[in-house]
Amino acid sequence: MKATVYNVNGEKSKEVSLPKQFHEEVRKDIIKRAFLVIQSNKRQQYGSDTIAGIDFSGKLSRRRREYKGSYGRGISRVPRKVMLRRGTQFIYVGAVAPGTVGGRRAHPPQKDKIWSKEINKKERQKAIRSAIAASIDKESLKARKIDSSKTPIIIEKLESVNKLKDFNDIMSKLNLNLESKKKIRAGKGTLRGRKYKEKKSALVVVSKNDANVLKAVKNLPGVDVSVVNSLNVELLAPGAVPGRLIIWSLDAIEKLEKENLFYGTR
Repeated sequence: MKATVYNVNGEKSKEVSLPKQFHEEVRKDIIKRAFLVIQSNKRQQYGSDTIAGIDFSGKLSRRRREYKGSYGRGISRVPRKVMLRRGTQFIYVGAVAPGTVGGRRAHPPQKDKIWSKEINKKERQKAIRSAIAASIDKESLKARKIDSSKTPIIIEKLESVNKLKDFNDIMSKLNLNLESKKKIRAGKGTLRGRKYKEKKSALVVVSKNDANVLKAVKNLPGVDVSVVNSLNVELLAPGAVPGRLIIWSLDAIEKLEKENLFYGTR
């Protein structure tokens, strides 16, 4: 399959053959599995204190003549602690048991639970190739409301662009709108430092770590940047939904084909 290459002026420069990674079958099930592995490995272990809710005495005797006992008082068998006393008369309040004030949780999160998951190397590579192929798949792009007639977007000398203004000029010449919508999150996340939810926009892929465009674009809302050999399913298919708009540098396409990335033992 041939693809058009554009220059930094937004004009058609030449045509190139797409690497075989673009001709992979789109497997949404494998993409989702690889995505969930990445997400689970990012998750931090957490759990409550091992003595939370039980760091005080909460015993209550049920024996007939036990001192400080509750036998014959007509109260439930909930563990209790003494609040005050009058001689041999004691005033209790429920403690320790779930459902009592200050008591332990019934089934607290365990801090030693292992959240991480694993995936086979070839399966992970298959998922990446499948997500790359989905970036030019008409059905996948239609689901994300992206015009499939514009993809794939390959730009030569893109890596030498060192200003965000210049990058935006190239996008406007190609009639690409990379605006990302932001909305206020529902729920208590607004109180915890994550007030806004922002939709993902395009992914910019380059061939090397020192490309100027990486610094120029990294603060653009909703836009991600990556080196071609560091691609993963989370970048290619945010939310495990394939069909992201990807802007490739010509050097990245050439590297993808030359080094046969995401095949074999790499």
